[in-house]
Amino acid sequence: MSARSRSGALAVRTLRAHAPVFAALGDPLRLALVSKLSGGAPLSIVELTQGMTVTRQAVTKHLRVLEDAGVVRGERQGRSNLYALRPHALDDARRSLEALSQQWAQALGRLQAFVERD
Repeated sequence: MSARSRSGALAVRTLRAHAPVFAALGDPLRLALVSKLSGGAPLSIVELTQGMTVTRQAVTKHLRVLEDAGVVRGERQGRSNLYALRPHALDDARRSLEALSQQWAQALGRLQAFVERD
């Protein structure tokens, strides 16, 4: 197996490993929740639903998806749950997208060199 094939296979495995993160972020409401949590402070369901037109139950379902994907962490404090962003999950996914982008750039560079050959 060539080095290019190995790096391509590695990128595919890495992207598959992060597929739950990409799927979780594929919903506009979940992206809005991640945006609210990106301030750094843990927030309750009440705080997360402020300014939204969805129910707390709907937000709870979306938070569960984000939690299952490793994007947020929920912690019980007293009578409520507080949710915090887990930025390393997003950083890992970003790095895998950057690796894929680099592969595409290299492939396009090879194609350009081939096309421009005399």
